[in-house]
Amino acid sequence: VQLQAFGGGLVQVGGSLRLSCAGAGRVSSSVSIGWFRQAPGKEREFVATIRRSGGATYYADSVKGRFSISKDAAKNAVYLQMNSLKPDDTAVYFCASTYGPTSTYWDASMYRDWGQGTQVTVSS
Repeated sequence: VQLQAFGGGLVQVGGSLRLSCAGAGRVSSSVSIGWFRQAPGKEREFVATIRRSGGATYYADSVKGRFSISKDAAKNAVYLQMNSLKPDDTAVYFCASTYGPTSTYWDASMYRDWGQGTQVTVSS
């Protein structure tokens, strides 16, 4: 199973985008789905994760209050609503799944089912 991220694009500073993660319904209901991003020359960075069971959410400090992760069980999708975008948010965004505990949500090596990412570019 690969989880495909889409919905990226070019947006001005302060704008919004909503990313979608397709394929979440094909992974076990016991996993959590997370969003990561990777800017050129940088390591993959944790953004947010949501538990498919219960819906608890977790965020990186850099996006708290601006980004919101959610799920739609009927559509088997997970979303990342990004508001008040900044140039530092420019990156390729990926979604992936994890069976790991909460304490490992920040760790990309604990995730699987990576698919192609979607480019988000924030222009100033």
